[in-house]
Amino acid sequence: MTQRPPHPRPPRQNAPPRVVVLGAGLAGARLAARLGPDAVLMGEEPHAPYNRVLLTDVLAGRYGPELITLPEPAPGTYLRTRAVRVDRADRVVQCEDGSRVPYETLVLATGANPVLPPLRGLFAPGATELPGGVHAFRTMADCLALREAAREGTRAVVVGGGLLGVCAARALADRGVQVVLAQQGDRLMERQLDPDASELVHRHLTTLGVEVHTECRVRGIRQTDGAVRSVELADGYVLDTDLTVLACGVRPRTGLARAAGLDVRRGVVVDDHLRTSDPHIRAIGDCAEHAGQTRCLAAPALDQADALAAALTSPDPESDEAVRPYSGTRSLTRLTLPHREHPLDIAAFGDPETRPDDDVVRLTDATRGTYRKVVVRGDRLVGGVLLGELTAVGALARAWESDEPLPDDGSPLLHLLTHDGGH
Repeated sequence: MTQRPPHPRPPRQNAPPRVVVLGAGLAGARLAARLGPDAVLMGEEPHAPYNRVLLTDVLAGRYGPELITLPEPAPGTYLRTRAVRVDRADRVVQCEDGSRVPYETLVLATGANPVLPPLRGLFAPGATELPGGVHAFRTMADCLALREAAREGTRAVVVGGGLLGVCAARALADRGVQVVLAQQGDRLMERQLDPDASELVHRHLTTLGVEVHTECRVRGIRQTDGAVRSVELADGYVLDTDLTVLACGVRPRTGLARAAGLDVRRGVVVDDHLRTSDPHIRAIGDCAEHAGQTRCLAAPALDQADALAAALTSPDPESDEAVRPYSGTRSLTRLTLPHREHPLDIAAFGDPETRPDDDVVRLTDATRGTYRKVVVRGDRLVGGVLLGELTAVGALARAWESDEPLPDDGSPLLHLLTHDGGH
């Protein structure tokens, strides 16, 4: 007589999901997509998860918001609510709407907040919201509010000349806004570009109609009837404005982690397996500090999400030998500053700043509007900047990412720079 198989055991009621992911940005959404129905993704923004990297294209009007949304999470695995407390003892996330979400493994992917500079007059006594006419540029809500306000002929001051400030100024100029860009440092995009490349970006923005000021510190703002109407510079000069955009960098969002008693420095400290000081909590993306660094860039966030997905789906996710540990990301920055006639393509990787013993190869073609520079330290390619024609960037990036010794004669490196026919 054939024995009937045992009746399947019903699922345990109120069993915690295997993984709860806090934060629906690039890192959190990527991890949840990799884990599938085993994960619950929690996001507090009113919009569906989206690709934050493309917000400047939405601001410029090249894309609609719907075109940068990420794939929808599986039904029942996305909660649109704000986490307010992590109860590590009971392994429960308490939410603003009163719900409690239990977890076996919690992943913090809470991202970063925009840095709001200490400008005189920015906040009225007791105020916590930015005044009318002042915009941060971090979320879809920020982007849509700024896009609505940025009408042709509007005057705008962008505070900050890093990557975000340059992209915001370019996008506003595309909309016909009269833009002044105020950069406290001595050049634009100083983290990615060397002085020569930065000067080319400066010139390009000028051709778009952007008025660029470097070594220019904004001291305060002046409000009229609850809205900012002018920006005061450190030298006393006053710029009239309808819009003020704060693009002064970002800071890892660590409030939940700190309140829960996790190890937090600049970011939530994680090891090579992206574990925090609590073995049941991991952290990835902009909020995570790995090997003493908080990168706050898309490429490391995605790499960490992939590495953690592999670890959590391995047969023994708690074993150090289960999967290859995360060892860092060698990321390349690439963007295009559009122009009706002469768009400017930019690529930068590694460290473009030179030391006394470095070897530097630099090629400039004023006629073609190209600039190429690579830095060799010892026998390794350690960084480079390319503007204009980017045919060589793929081969150079691969040579940099491999981190292998270069041939002694250096000829292959020169070929990588010139193989498209440039001289």
